[in-house]
Amino acid sequence: MVTDTKPTDDGKERAGIQSVEVGFALLDVLAQAPGPLMLRDLASAAGMSAAKAHRYLVSFQRMGLVVQDPVSTRYDLGPAALRLGLASLARIDAVKLARERIPALLGETGHTLAIAVWGNQGPTMVHWAEAPQSVPVTLRLGDVMPLLTSATGRCFAAFMPAEGRDGERIPALLREELARLKQLPHTGLPLVDVPQTQADVQALLQETRTQGLGCTACCPAWAASAPRGSTPRAGGRWGWWCWAPSPRWTPAGRAPRPPRCWPVRAS
Repeated sequence: MVTDTKPTDDGKERAGIQSVEVGFALLDVLAQAPGPLMLRDLASAAGMSAAKAHRYLVSFQRMGLVVQDPVSTRYDLGPAALRLGLASLARIDAVKLARERIPALLGETGHTLAIAVWGNQGPTMVHWAEAPQSVPVTLRLGDVMPLLTSATGRCFAAFMPAEGRDGERIPALLREELARLKQLPHTGLPLVDVPQTQADVQALLQETRTQGLGCTACCPAWAASAPRGSTPRAGGRWGWWCWAPSPRWTPAGRAPRPPRCWPVRAS
């Protein structure tokens, strides 16, 4: 075990474990990466040899902090890393305040509710409260919502300030998602509210800002609810109440009313 000393604010030095700090560089690279990485790319980004990185990754796999795909052999963050991230997010005041308002809103709306905050990969579900009578959904805590095809994602894309690292990532993420949408096979489904061009994207985001809410008609059935006119900034973090529409069908058996999403204020 290798120890190291670091100066503190009062000029004194505290002993630390250097190997922990070195190994954390691998986790940090995975957290910043857009997806799983090959060993050579992960090691290079962390500034160490592949052999050295592999030893750390073996230990991280045993702890569940890292997983390796048996087919592609790429590495990604594991379930233990997700638990740590969700635990950290749960301790943020804005999330705590939002959670405390869930029961009253659940009783008022009768809809399944969740809270999303901005994570490393985008809008991330961090809390869930299911209504007694709700539409079955497959989303789980930790799932990342798309920016263009979910009401929650549209709110984040529309209201996130342009300044700052997270805001600067939005345009690139929108371009990547739009490119993926264009590659999807045409199934004949009426995806009337899915943008096809950059102009469509900008019009969609402007509509979201103007209405003060996000809405999807043929996309993931998710939305968020909060008082009109509230601000999306919540204690330095971004969060939205999210609900799945209840099974209230329109006449003639058509789809339920579109999911909606309002920004939420923590105070």
